[in-house]
Amino acid sequence: MKLLYLVHRMPYPPNKGDKVPSYHLLRHLADRHDVFLGTFIDDPEDEAHVDTVKAWCRDAHFVRLNPRRARWASLRGLLTGEPLGLPYYRDAGLRDWVRRTVAAQRIDGILVFSSTMAQYAEGLGLPTWVDFVDLDSAKWTAYAQQHRWPLSWLYAREGRQLLRYERQVAAWARASFFVTEAECRLFREAAPEVAPRVHALCNGVDAEFFSPQPERGSPYPADVTPVVFTGAMDYWPNVDAVTWFVQDMLPRLKANWPQLRFYIVGRSPTPAVKALAGPDVEVTGTVPDVRPYLQHAAVVVAPLRLARGIQNKVLEAMAMARPVVAASHCVQAIDGCQAGEVTAADTVDEYLQAVEAWLAHPAAAEAVGQAARCRVLDGFAWPARLAPLDRALAAP
Repeated sequence: MKLLYLVHRMPYPPNKGDKVPSYHLLRHLADRHDVFLGTFIDDPEDEAHVDTVKAWCRDAHFVRLNPRRARWASLRGLLTGEPLGLPYYRDAGLRDWVRRTVAAQRIDGILVFSSTMAQYAEGLGLPTWVDFVDLDSAKWTAYAQQHRWPLSWLYAREGRQLLRYERQVAAWARASFFVTEAECRLFREAAPEVAPRVHALCNGVDAEFFSPQPERGSPYPADVTPVVFTGAMDYWPNVDAVTWFVQDMLPRLKANWPQLRFYIVGRSPTPAVKALAGPDVEVTGTVPDVRPYLQHAAVVVAPLRLARGIQNKVLEAMAMARPVVAASHCVQAIDGCQAGEVTAADTVDEYLQAVEAWLAHPAAAEAVGQAARCRVLDGFAWPARLAPLDRALAAP
């Protein structure tokens, strides 16, 4: 097929939550179809990879997006009644390229990654499949509950308007995908009119890349017991997670484990994250390779109170054979996950109990890490996870 693939953020390098599945989708599609990619570049560092991405595509169009200007532009949605994400990602040049490409290349269908890109597929009369990834309207509604006015009002409004738009898009799409069956159920309840065309398209992990290697050196001092969190540190759920851990859990852990140090490993730490740095907390910022930090961690934690769906950071830590303590909703999203593979927690006391158990029993921690890697190897290879999309594209 000749497929138009529309993505809100350039799907390479896969160094951020949403860029991991969008990258693997691109490579999967490019192996099977002729791909015409339309996308935005919102990080100047990604410019270095444009030629790499072009090599996988028949054609590609990149829009340079200035996040600060885009945030101001998004406020037009308050006047038009749209979700703010639509004007944020609205570009006349990309719209023209899409229409020219459809006309010149006789495109067979369109795959949209994230609801904000569906605006470029509307009205073209082509078969369209939409990977919503998460139910973002529910995410914004949850954000509203965590903030004071006026942000609480703004986020609640975004949740309402985005759900309305998600339903509109799903009504004309051939199929809609979400990252977990739980997210699918939420959307089916909110949009029962499209329930039969809503399917799960779950995240996977590259277990060959994320694999422990004996020769891989440790980035930690020998006298430190490292507890680790990984992720993009300008993402609000991640900021909330590490702040909660440092404020409510770390002091109590230090009382029993004075050599413990908490490592926050990830790009673009916000001022709030940088402010957490100190003798007991290291904020690394961007690292050339996250694997040494995972492989040599005593415990990996993911105390995510707000994030939705399957978390790449959890799957990657499992693939690296580390003991992981994560929010119960993150664990429940992992198909077939057993208690002996990842530890679920919700309260401060549950996190403390789990982390201390693995610190006190390193042999048991190693065993659960190996079981976690086996779970990943058994069920989370990317080709198998993307099979539902292949079936949808092939359906008459």
